[in-house]
Amino acid sequence: MAHRTRTRRLLGAIGVTALATGTVMATTSLPVAYAETAAANASVTVRPDPSYKGESFEGWGTSLVWFANATGDYPPEIREKLADLLFGKDGLNLNIARYNIGGGNAPDVKDYLRAGGAVEGWWKAPAGTTREDVDWWSADDKSDWNKNADATQRWWVDRIKNDIDHWETFSNSPPWFMTVSGYVSGGFDSSKDQLKEESVDDFAKYLVGATERLEKAHGIKVDTLDPFNEPNTPYWGTKLGADGQPTGGRQEGAHMGPELQQKVLKALAPVLEESRTHAEISAMDETNPGTFATNWNSYPQEVRDLVGQMNVHTYGTGQRTTVRDLAKAADKPLWMSEVEGDWGDGQSFTDMRPGLGLAQRMVDDLRELEPKAWVFWQPVEDYDNMKPGGESAKGGNWGSIQLSFGCDSADTLETCPIYTNTKFDTARNFTHYIKPGDRLIKTNDTSSTAAVAKKGDKATVVHVNSTTAARDVTVDLSKFGKVSSRATVTAVVTDADGKLVKQQPVRVTDKQATITVPAQSVTSFLVKGVSGVAKDQAELQDEHTYRLTGVQSGKDLSIAADGKGLVIKSAANGGTQWQLDRIGHGAADNRSRYVLTDPASDKRLAIRDGALVAEPAEGRPDTAAQWIMSTTGDTTWTLVNAATGQLPDVHGQSTNEGAGVGLWTPNSGSNQRWKLTDVTPTTTS
Repeated sequence: MAHRTRTRRLLGAIGVTALATGTVMATTSLPVAYAETAAANASVTVRPDPSYKGESFEGWGTSLVWFANATGDYPPEIREKLADLLFGKDGLNLNIARYNIGGGNAPDVKDYLRAGGAVEGWWKAPAGTTREDVDWWSADDKSDWNKNADATQRWWVDRIKNDIDHWETFSNSPPWFMTVSGYVSGGFDSSKDQLKEESVDDFAKYLVGATERLEKAHGIKVDTLDPFNEPNTPYWGTKLGADGQPTGGRQEGAHMGPELQQKVLKALAPVLEESRTHAEISAMDETNPGTFATNWNSYPQEVRDLVGQMNVHTYGTGQRTTVRDLAKAADKPLWMSEVEGDWGDGQSFTDMRPGLGLAQRMVDDLRELEPKAWVFWQPVEDYDNMKPGGESAKGGNWGSIQLSFGCDSADTLETCPIYTNTKFDTARNFTHYIKPGDRLIKTNDTSSTAAVAKKGDKATVVHVNSTTAARDVTVDLSKFGKVSSRATVTAVVTDADGKLVKQQPVRVTDKQATITVPAQSVTSFLVKGVSGVAKDQAELQDEHTYRLTGVQSGKDLSIAADGKGLVIKSAANGGTQWQLDRIGHGAADNRSRYVLTDPASDKRLAIRDGALVAEPAEGRPDTAAQWIMSTTGDTTWTLVNAATGQLPDVHGQSTNEGAGVGLWTPNSGSNQRWKLTDVTPTTTS
């Protein structure tokens, strides 16, 4: 749940732009912002490559808390303006929504959570129930359910349901009567499990019961249910004052370590199976990829099999490629299901740094995670909390849209104004032009992401120029199979001087178009007149032969002298050359499987009895001899075994000639990455 009262790190990125909806807000001068410097008009070539493409992209989304809880009873003109900014075609154009199943504190606990944070639970306590009463609730007793719960968040469900393609329900905390501390803001020890062991089954029934009631009341279909939010963290804690009342912990949250997570998943699966909802389990919405991997790797296969969709947050950015490869190994869809941030130096609606910071985060997530969906924590934040003197002396830039969470029925857009900052503008460069059904493809540039259209006849490249200089960007289309003589590239630019400003189309010449983009800008390049894949330009080509050179060792993956094991060798010492043969027919994508065979010895790479081996290339290769190859577009690759999910891994990160190569789970280490060099013999007629 994005927004712990963690004192937010002000992440530097860069500079100036804005838009206020309702009442224009006076801005004060800011100190000169830190910016990346660049040589004047430095050039970049961006080369989108459709030979490596993802599955159909599901789209862009948001969780509904806390803004929906805070604003669901606002005057119509405010709610409607907000809805248009979020889900309208001229706004963020979101098509995914995550509904929070509230836990809810006991009736006798005075509300101490942040504005919007006290999401009402679906239970209905008997009159006089206190925090000490924890044994009254039964999932089978209709009188213990409040079918009218959570009216404000649910107003939003009705308002946006025609805009939403995928609904997910999720939990930040169980109800108070299922927790160890008796509060939904976490345990008194934030590192200890908060869900009571004896309440695991009840918690599963509560989540499913609320999901069923939500579907029936609003005529929607929930696709996934995630029982956790950043569970294996020490974020969620409750502190009591001298009077015994809670003073710390301002939002719902519950620590659940990997063992407890497994118990919840095993309890949830059969309840879902017997329910009226067709939702699948998603998990586990961990705060960063590294912690996600720790949790996932602890799950036995029987528990992993219960999860239909893998959800991860990117508040930490390391090991994205680890989770990418774990998802490929599990053959499950992967979502980047929550992130937000500040990227500035105090609240501002004109500073470009927040917009550039968010845009680069989106690029990095799409390139390194290869997610099927990208979801905001909440693009609407409490203006009062973000203004100077709110959560920090300077204020903050969380959210792309800000308005007060303290407005009432008498307010108007004049008295309860809605503001947008530069994150709203730069996010639209993605959400307007990479659409559901498109397929993400790789690029060679770390400041760019790209996608091909659903019909395959167009492409979009989104490029972030965070530097203080204008930049020539050459869009190189040579990786496409067909580039029409009438192909064009149209730039749509967001910078300090304008938002989504569409320029005149530029004609493609010799499969390239060069366009100058402003300093501190985000640009969507809309490419028309391209299709297919240039087979002779693909980095991976079927039946071609490659050297696989370790990124960390600088030596080639090779068959050992015993003819069975794998080692690293210098090319000069006879390193092995591997022929790639793709399994299956149709177009290749980022989950295609390959067989790697040494033509000289007729042996193929496989995993047998827990070891990486070279085995005789006899018979049809099973999954233990099939490899899924992943890249970020930097010319280096990981090899994910289709049977075990393990990767070839140079022992001890050795660089010694003849050092062994074994197996390890994905960890984003350079000793698990390999640079491919095409050494296919040329033929002459």
